[in-house]
Amino acid sequence: MTTNVSPDTTQPGKNPSIWIGILLIVIGLAGILVPRVSTIVTETWIALILLSAGFAKVGYAFQTRQEGGFIWKLLLSLLYIGTGIMLFVSPLTGILTLTILLGSFLLSEGVFELILAFRLRPQPNWTWVLGNGIVTLLLGGMIWFQFPFDAPWLLGTLVGASILFTGISRVGLALNPHVDESQPTVTSA
Repeated sequence: MTTNVSPDTTQPGKNPSIWIGILLIVIGLAGILVPRVSTIVTETWIALILLSAGFAKVGYAFQTRQEGGFIWKLLLSLLYIGTGIMLFVSPLTGILTLTILLGSFLLSEGVFELILAFRLRPQPNWTWVLGNGIVTLLLGGMIWFQFPFDAPWLLGTLVGASILFTGISRVGLALNPHVDESQPTVTSA
């Protein structure tokens, strides 16, 4: 078997992607271990995103006011800004709102996935879509049936888990030797 492996990228000290992955793992674990704090951070981050997008939309509305739809563009930007401000002013209400939105989204997605699965039923492997729909529906139902008791920890835990698995996959990819045509060939039997 012949492979081209770059020795510099497989050593932990030589690959910055490994350190980024480790940092993401630590942040993800912190998010899971302190879910109430990470939920507030997540809610605040969403508020910042909405505010930033709202101000960008105001600029866009004024730049394109000659093209028509100025009032609608301006109203949409004010909606973004207003929602961002409301999330900042009342973070606990924002957390409740975001949790119920997530539960609603997952319930809807689960139903649509189930419908899609049964429409794909004659095809091979259609059960993967069915399984995805069932799991998504169960997750949405769990959020709804535990609401509002799950709101203080849910968003932070989910974001923490996402960051954790992103870090794990980053480290896994960084440790996996990859083919590099510019490096010498290593032959093993």
